[in-house]
Amino acid sequence: MLQTLNIAPEHDTNSARIAEAIRYLTKNYLRQPDLAEAAQAAGLSPSHFQREFSRLAGVSPKSFVAALTLEHAKARLNDGATIFDAALDAGLSGPSRLYDLALKIEAMTPGDYAKGGAGLTIAYGFVPSLFGRALLMATERGLCGLAFGDDGEDEGMLADMRARWPRAHFVHDDNAIAPYASQIFPTVPNAQRSQELPIHLFGTPWQIKVWQALLAIPEGRVMTYRGIAERVCTVRASRAAGAAIGRNPIALVIPCHRVIASSGALTGYHWGIERKRAMLALESARAGAV
Repeated sequence: MLQTLNIAPEHDTNSARIAEAIRYLTKNYLRQPDLAEAAQAAGLSPSHFQREFSRLAGVSPKSFVAALTLEHAKARLNDGATIFDAALDAGLSGPSRLYDLALKIEAMTPGDYAKGGAGLTIAYGFVPSLFGRALLMATERGLCGLAFGDDGEDEGMLADMRARWPRAHFVHDDNAIAPYASQIFPTVPNAQRSQELPIHLFGTPWQIKVWQALLAIPEGRVMTYRGIAERVCTVRASRAAGAAIGRNPIALVIPCHRVIASSGALTGYHWGIERKRAMLALESARAGAV
C-alpha cells in the first residue's frame, strides 16, 4: 500500500533553508565564508544552522566548503591529464545514504520506447530537497524520472520531463511518488527504506547501456566522458556517450553528475552547474568523513 508523504512544516522550512545555504556556499566558497555568514544566508542562528546542516546534509558546513575548495584546487592544478582519473584508482570510499540502495532496473524494449510512452500512465509530484525542488515521476513499474529546479519553476520542470514521453498520460499523484521520495532523500522525515528501489528506464539501447555505466561510478568518485565511452564501447564514442549522459532522465540516482571533462572541468549539467558542484562536494565530504 502506498504511503502518504507528510512533511512537517518546520522540517520543510529547515530543509529549504539548508538548500539555500548549499546554494550560497556553492557560489561563494572561494571567499571561505564562516559559520556565521552561512547561517545568516539560511536565516538560522549559527548553532541551529550547524546542527541542521550536519543532520540533513550528512557533513558539517566546514567540511562541505573544504570539499568545494579542494575540488577547485584540483581543477586548477590539472593541466592536461586529469588528476581525477588517478583519483578513480585511489580507493576512495565513504559512508553512503542514497547510494547503498539496491536498484532493480527494468528497461523498456526498443519498440516500446519508439511509441513515446503511448499507453503508459506516469504519476508525478514535487518534494523539497537539498538541491532545490525535486520532481519525481513513476510508472507502475518504478521510478522513471527525477529532475531538479528552483522555486517557481515547477511548470517548466514538468514540461521538460513530459517532452521525453510525449504520448504518455500524466497524473499529479503525491501518494504514488511518496515511497520514492522517502527512499531517495534523507531529508524526508521518518523515511521508510525497502530493500530495492525499482527503476523503469526509457531510452534507446545505447542510452541505457551508458546509464548503466554511470551506476558503476561509486559515491565520492568521478569519471570522464572519455572513460565512460571506453567502458561502454570505445574512446571514439565519447561524443555519443556525452549525448546519452545528457539525456539521463533520473538525476542523482543515475549519477550523471559524477562525469566530468578530461580537463577536470564540470562542464554542462542539465539541472545546473552549481547544483552539480554541490552534489559532488557533498559526496566528496562524506567520503572524507571516515
